[in-house]
Amino acid sequence: MPATRDERHYGDRIVRCFTERPGNVDAMLKAAVAHNPAGTALALGRTRIAYAELDYIVERVAGNLAARGFAAGDRLALLIGNRLEFAYVALAAARLGLIAVPLNPRQRRPETEYMLNQSGAKGLVFDPALAEHIPPAEAVPALEQRFALDGPEFAALLMPAAVPPHAVSEEDVFCIVYTSGTTGRPKGAVLTHLGAIHAAMQYEAGMALGSGEVSLMAVPINHVTGLLANFLTMLRIAGTTVFLPEFKAKQFLETAERERVTHTVIVPAMYNLCLLQGDFARFDLRRWRIGGFGGAPMPEATIARLAAHLPHLSLVNIYGSTETTGPVTLLPPGDVAQHPHSVGKALPCADIRIVDEEGREVPAGAAGEVWVGGPMVVPGYWDDAEATRTGFAGGYWRSGDIGSVDADGYLRIFDRKKDMINRAGYKVYCIEVENVLSHHPAVVECAVVGKPDPVLGERVHAFVVPRQPAPDSADLRGFCAARLSDYKVPESFTFLDQPLPRNAAGKLQKGTLRAAIPELARQA
Repeated sequence: MPATRDERHYGDRIVRCFTERPGNVDAMLKAAVAHNPAGTALALGRTRIAYAELDYIVERVAGNLAARGFAAGDRLALLIGNRLEFAYVALAAARLGLIAVPLNPRQRRPETEYMLNQSGAKGLVFDPALAEHIPPAEAVPALEQRFALDGPEFAALLMPAAVPPHAVSEEDVFCIVYTSGTTGRPKGAVLTHLGAIHAAMQYEAGMALGSGEVSLMAVPINHVTGLLANFLTMLRIAGTTVFLPEFKAKQFLETAERERVTHTVIVPAMYNLCLLQGDFARFDLRRWRIGGFGGAPMPEATIARLAAHLPHLSLVNIYGSTETTGPVTLLPPGDVAQHPHSVGKALPCADIRIVDEEGREVPAGAAGEVWVGGPMVVPGYWDDAEATRTGFAGGYWRSGDIGSVDADGYLRIFDRKKDMINRAGYKVYCIEVENVLSHHPAVVECAVVGKPDPVLGERVHAFVVPRQPAPDSADLRGFCAARLSDYKVPESFTFLDQPLPRNAAGKLQKGTLRAAIPELARQA
């Protein structure tokens, strides 16, 4: 494990840092180029970009951006999916000291307009296929320059050019990543070079990654998982990032086999979709040894099925968020079977505290809100002092998750504060009920939420995507009653004929499900 020490950062924070580390993201790229110049850095279909070639492209793009008036601190937005150009532009921005602003290709014009204005973006690089979702010039007055991929504006950025001398500090902002905005307007989390480097190094250490790794990026690169867990982590170890434009189970499996993938980080629903492929067993996935997952609990039934089909695959549970620039805890490879309910132990530079409503630390094993500290925790939200004030305390990010840490240091997440059901004073953690339902042979996926009740406060309601023939409510209720306390058993069910709603990062949108309950009640 790399050596660590306490350091002061972001004014008055004392955080545990890796002693030996790159000074910024561009320094991390240059180290990879020096170590593995002929190795494949990026792959998409038949296209292969070696590290030396990537460095050459990045230098050109950064130099031409400088020639067009972009300077350190300027914001450059990227409305690009999983294309190689995202890597070129993001790394060029890092080299020049610009602040990249990744935007979600699935968002619509009002969302894009808000983020461009809120970040004060000076430039936008975009996929022309997404042009209809870009606001007109008068709606985004600070946006001076636009570069359409596959067009002459972007082609000009690829012409020979040199980057003027400048310095990039590790506390400088690397990028602004907007939260999913499940409540109110999305907030722009400020990811620094210091945080990004520590996130990549923590993935490297926690997953025991080394030379020759090939990571399949099946989640969006504009999200913190794709950007950090796949792309920058491979950059850190001079490995290969294989871009998958969009997740489709069959294409994922075909690509993993063809590219001899060793590593990926995806959400549990993606593993389930792979297992549902009728020809799953025919794919040669023997080199796939690290299967990271996060963003949602992994159903115990899925863990068991993956172990049966891919005994050489080590499932690695990861806990983190946009505000932590990625990983906070990691369940070591091989531990998932022994600790199926845990999201792992704190990574070397992560500081986890479990506190009560008054901010007091609770004893080992007791439940409370999870607070997270460390160099990877963002200093705050872009141009949003109030959100920063309420979201952070004493250098710790207030996660809003309810969890506990046992005597051995294993963190368990019970629920989001807003997702925990309070049934007549009894607390019901949705994940526990969902885990039980996931074992029913007729359940493809499920989600449990609180249903408002004038007497009890809330009742337990389950949304279920069933296999055919579909079970009935009584069957599922009896299945749960044999395995759960009576107050935890779902009292009502909604059967869906389509997958559960998720955002672009694959996270379940329980707010959408809760919002549907009143309409369901009117239809009943």
